[in-house]
Amino acid sequence: KDLMVKNLKRYQKTMKKEGADTSSLDFIPVTYILPQDYSLFVEEFRKQPNSMWIMKPTSRSQGKGIFLFNKLSQVKKWAAGQMPSSAKTAENYVVSKYIENPLLIGGKKFDLRLYVVVCSYRPLKAYISDLGFARFCNEKYSSEVQEIDNLYVHLTNVAIQKHGETYNERHGNKWPLQNLDAGRTPAAGF
Repeated sequence: KDLMVKNLKRYQKTMKKEGADTSSLDFIPVTYILPQDYSLFVEEFRKQPNSMWIMKPTSRSQGKGIFLFNKLSQVKKWAAGQMPSSAKTAENYVVSKYIENPLLIGGKKFDLRLYVVVCSYRPLKAYISDLGFARFCNEKYSSEVQEIDNLYVHLTNVAIQKHGETYNERHGNKWPLQNLDAGRTPAAGF
């Protein structure tokens, strides 16, 4: 996760240096790697103090260690336990401004798992398999503050969703890519 952030930022910087249009990268939320970018993150957070952010550990999977927050005190509490001492090395986290108006299908958040083979970067040559799938949350999306800790609303990880009351064991809250057309509506914007 942290390496992807570094590579995307490097790519964006290279594009700017070459005078290329970087608007195609506007979908990437403001993101920092903690603890090293902590002061930069705090500076950005204070510009919009009530916005929601998401933190993800870089070396874990299955939704472990991910949390959402909207108060700097929540991050300071986390930081107190994470900042390195001489005896230990802090775990890196990626912190991103939470997407305020995500694309939803059936009112639920989803992500796409795509299989891509990149053959060349300059020029870019890549192939996307049609065997990918979409993963859905159990519960309808809400940006209300009282739902900030409800992982069934915010995280699509199967390891989290399978414990929800409405989890569908038959399809595991997953759709093949071909089924996305069935969930598509003009209101969804695609």
